[in-house]
Amino acid sequence: MIRTRSPFRRTTVLAAASAAALVLAACGGNDDNRDNSAGPGGHPSDTASPAASAAASPGQHNAADVAFAEGMVPHHRQAVEMADLAPGRARSAEVKKLAADIQRAQDPEIEKLSGWLTSWGEDVPAAGAMDHSLHGGASGGMMTMEEMDQLEKASGKAFDTAFLEMMIKHHDGAVAMARTEKAEGASPDAKAMADAIVTSQSAEIAQMHELLLGTR
Repeated sequence: MIRTRSPFRRTTVLAAASAAALVLAACGGNDDNRDNSAGPGGHPSDTASPAASAAASPGQHNAADVAFAEGMVPHHRQAVEMADLAPGRARSAEVKKLAADIQRAQDPEIEKLSGWLTSWGEDVPAAGAMDHSLHGGASGGMMTMEEMDQLEKASGKAFDTAFLEMMIKHHDGAVAMARTEKAEGASPDAKAMADAIVTSQSAEIAQMHELLLGTR
């Protein structure tokens, strides 16, 4: 007796064959994608580097982030320059410690800010780039060249008083810049630094006001 295959069975077989073909095609496509990005051994991590993994971050910024970094680099540099004077001129141990804390915190931030500007395709402000603009007035709480000269010539209690008064003004400017960045920036890293600056420098401002009372 001759058995005939049912239409249902033939349909099932054809569907299974089609599905297998689709799976094979998909696997081939995935292999192509892996070949484009994978290193030896077929593992993407073989060729990936920290710089490559962070390649997307340059796009996460706006004009406010650039302005923040461009302004904060010379601002921090001047604070570090002021702090460098303290070991040889300050009388107060608290002022010397505060200066060391400022230098320790702001040196690494200068490096980060400069790195962001480079990754964003922007120029890092050259050392001393703002010197000429400081004659007769400064922005962002920065000291004029005349004020820096005054600080460099002071020593003992006079230095302590001048340093604290100037650094309070300097920190006020940094906090204002950081708050602008928090409100208007787009870079998560820059906004996180701005938040840290507001917190740490606000606390140092309060500390300096207390120290200033002791110098009078």
